[in-house]
Amino acid sequence: MTVVNVLLVLGIVGTGLVSGVFFAFSGFVMQGLDRLPAADAARAMQEINVTAPRPPLMLALFGTGLALVALEVVAFMLAGGIEGTGWLMLAAAIVYLVGAIGVTAAANVPRNNRLAAVPERDETALAAAWHEFRPGWLAWNHVRWLASAAACVCLVVTLLVG
Repeated sequence: MTVVNVLLVLGIVGTGLVSGVFFAFSGFVMQGLDRLPAADAARAMQEINVTAPRPPLMLALFGTGLALVALEVVAFMLAGGIEGTGWLMLAAAIVYLVGAIGVTAAANVPRNNRLAAVPERDETALAAAWHEFRPGWLAWNHVRWLASAAACVCLVVTLLVG
């Protein structure tokens, strides 16, 4: 198996895994939190946000980005340019880097930080913070989920066609 194929498989697994994490939040985690009183939902999300930026998720999120960049560099060097399915690999990398990593950094993390700043014992402030936090965070999470899934599809098509 060539280096390109190894990186392609790593990219498929990584984008699929990250898409699944984001899908879980879009599909049922946030709705489950909504079944709690708003202050409790905010507290639960604060705790999720403490545990999320650790090696399992960070390795998947950023390791996948690194694998996609490496894939582009190696594919470009070996092919001497982007042609054939190279455009699909490039699209996957751009969509993932912007839609998953970029959106996380620019939209979701700042919301997480604002939620984290709310004192955990202030019920009223927590409830208000949850109602402010949830709609925007979830909308941007949908973008992250769909971008990761789209990148995965591009890489799978590349593997099947190439």
